[in-house]
Amino acid sequence: MPDPKPAYAIADKLVVAQGKDVRATLMTFEFGQEIPWHSHTHVTDSSFCLEGAVEIAFRGPDETRVLGCGEWLQATVGRAHRVRCLGPGPCRVLLVQGVGEYDFVPQPQTP
Repeated sequence: MPDPKPAYAIADKLVVAQGKDVRATLMTFEFGQEIPWHSHTHVTDSSFCLEGAVEIAFRGPDETRVLGCGEWLQATVGRAHRVRCLGPGPCRVLLVQGVGEYDFVPQPQTP
C-alpha cells in the first residue's frame, strides 16, 4: 500500500489550502534538496515555480525540465517524477494536487 506520509526532508512545507480531493502546498527547498522518485495513483501534480530554479524529471518517457520563476509544469496521474532544487540558492514551489485522493507511491531511485 502507498505511504501517505513520504520520507523526505525539505526546508519548509506548508499546506495553504485543502479540500476533499484537492490541496495546495507551498514548499521551500535548499540547494540539493529533493522529493525523490514517486508517482500518484489519482492526482495530477501542478508545480508553479515562485523563486529560484527547480528541476522536475520524469520517467516513461524520460524527460527533464527546469522551471524558473513564473513557469509551471504538470506531472500526470501515474507518471514517475522527482523534484529538486538546482541552486545556487533556495527555490520555492507552489504545488497544487488534484483532483482525487492523495497518495505517494515511491519509485526505484535508479532507472
